[in-house]
Amino acid sequence: MSAVPAFSADERAAMRQALALAWRGWGRVAPNPLVGAVVCKRGRMLGEGWHAEFGGPHAEVAALRAAGRAARGATLVVTLEPCAHHGKTPPCSDAIAAAAIARVVCGVRDPDRAARGGLDLLRSRGIEAASGLMALEVSAQIAPFLFSRSRTDRPFVALKLVTSIDGRIADAAGQSRWISGEAAREWVHWLRAGFDAIAVGGVTALRDDPSLTVRGVVVPRSAPVRIVFDRRAMLNAGVRLVATAREIPTWVVASPAAPRASIEVLEANGVRVFQPIDLAAGLAAVRAAGVASLLCEGGGALGARLLADGLVDRVYWIQSPVWLGAHGVPAFPDLPSAPLAEAPRWVPIERRALGPDTLVVLDREPCLPAS
Repeated sequence: MSAVPAFSADERAAMRQALALAWRGWGRVAPNPLVGAVVCKRGRMLGEGWHAEFGGPHAEVAALRAAGRAARGATLVVTLEPCAHHGKTPPCSDAIAAAAIARVVCGVRDPDRAARGGLDLLRSRGIEAASGLMALEVSAQIAPFLFSRSRTDRPFVALKLVTSIDGRIADAAGQSRWISGEAAREWVHWLRAGFDAIAVGGVTALRDDPSLTVRGVVVPRSAPVRIVFDRRAMLNAGVRLVATAREIPTWVVASPAAPRASIEVLEANGVRVFQPIDLAAGLAAVRAAGVASLLCEGGGALGARLLADGLVDRVYWIQSPVWLGAHGVPAFPDLPSAPLAEAPRWVPIERRALGPDTLVVLDREPCLPAS
């Protein structure tokens, strides 16, 4: 059995900072992963950086530039293994060696076949290198990226829920604006910016007439595709999503039995239509069309179907301190029951306040680090 690498308290502190820095690339670096890096020596952080823009300098290079000559003999702590290939930028491993870094610590190895191997290359140049520091936290941060490198049959699917404390998504009259407060609504726009697509069900698209755009502090490098799972192709030219389909990519996932006349109306307005045999095939189709991560925002029936079919990887659950009672609209209608001993237990990865509301982030299974 191989020995578990030993990491110092200073390296752990640097990794926590690197994780925080990595988030600054949210919405701007896909399809690359979020990455943060810190140069440190004897408890002092000498330089820090993050991957800020797709095609721009990687986190390691930014941190080394910030540290300057002080990087010589220091430790570089980075969330993801430094790359060993020449892509849109030169290999980070070359920059690390040129800076005379003495030790490199990363959270997880890079699963990308073209980019991985940086630690081995650094060791061949006499630089000490170790991986595995806060691996679960790093893996959770870049879960969509890791998923995209191991699965090509569907996107990484996240379900966003906003509910009352008793699990309702609307009151008895169907009113859902606004269950959550302003801070939570601002956070949702930040969340949207980091996904390739935002999805809703057909009934939700008709009832709420959403725009499904990002209107927050982060301007995404590419606007998320808007996807409506609408088996009957009910959307019409007067719905906001259809009316703006030529400005922002809009797709409808309908069934093969959807009326041809309805499909033609959608296509005439610039909507791309898929007609898979079922929900799983629909996800496969949008993945083949370039969507590697998808954020589903409802409604309850679509979310419940995705959960029941085992097609949700992460849940972002915003719980608001309001009770809507037995006649409110349930968040999980008709979700199959299971005996307690057999019920799936999800993995909590984050809990925090969003103003008066509470965010809970759950993964269907642990985010395993790349080996």
